[in-house]
Amino acid sequence: MDYQTILLDLDHDARVATITLDRPEVLNAFNRTMCQEMRDAWHTVKADEGVNAVVLRAAGERAFSAGLDVRSRYGQPDIVWNHEDPGELLSPKWQKMWKPVVCAVQGICTAGALYFVNEADVVICSQGATFFDSHVSAGLVSALEPIGLMRRIGLGDTLRMALMGNDERVSAQTALRIGLVTEVVDETHLWSRAHEIAATIAAKPPTATQGTVKAIWESLDKPYRAAMDQGLIYTRLGNPIAKTELAQREIPKRAPRIR
Repeated sequence: MDYQTILLDLDHDARVATITLDRPEVLNAFNRTMCQEMRDAWHTVKADEGVNAVVLRAAGERAFSAGLDVRSRYGQPDIVWNHEDPGELLSPKWQKMWKPVVCAVQGICTAGALYFVNEADVVICSQGATFFDSHVSAGLVSALEPIGLMRRIGLGDTLRMALMGNDERVSAQTALRIGLVTEVVDETHLWSRAHEIAATIAAKPPTATQGTVKAIWESLDKPYRAAMDQGLIYTRLGNPIAKTELAQREIPKRAPRIR
């Protein structure tokens, strides 16, 4: 696909799609074009049966993303009730794309960039990565990104990030400690490690991995018992298909013939 703000690579040998935010000159900040292209990319990946997992990464060394590009006019309808949250377009889950997403973060990750982190299934970062929420420092209410962030790191650390604004940066090691990321690697190995994780996941039966993603994320919106009941339904639906997928991939091992 010919995109203006992102790159999409489909590696059907590894069954991994790679989406690269490609606006390093503005710290990979997203505008309306990027939001629309991300939505299109999620649907492209969702429809491609040769892809079982996704790597989300960003070009350049300075930043994963600085969030919304405030220098560009995002544009909203005149009627306030028709305003949209850009995060819905950036989100694989809002697009009902359940293939596992591995997010690789380098440099700064702030404000709206947390949409990407919040919606990923596995997040890793480089040693020099820093995370912060700049909204209140700019006189803006931080109300949307923290909702997703709180489900990943908890209330206390979310409030601290939201209220400290630009005055405190969460380092890679702190991000690892509070559960914002699951692994910290050298920057030179960041992309290769993300692809390695995605390829490992992609080698599993896709009905099993996608059903797992769908069940876990949807459970966040339900009471405990309702989530358990729905999860049981998903195992009944997905397990027979996933077991068949697994059996079809296995090559029977035959004993060598002796003559």
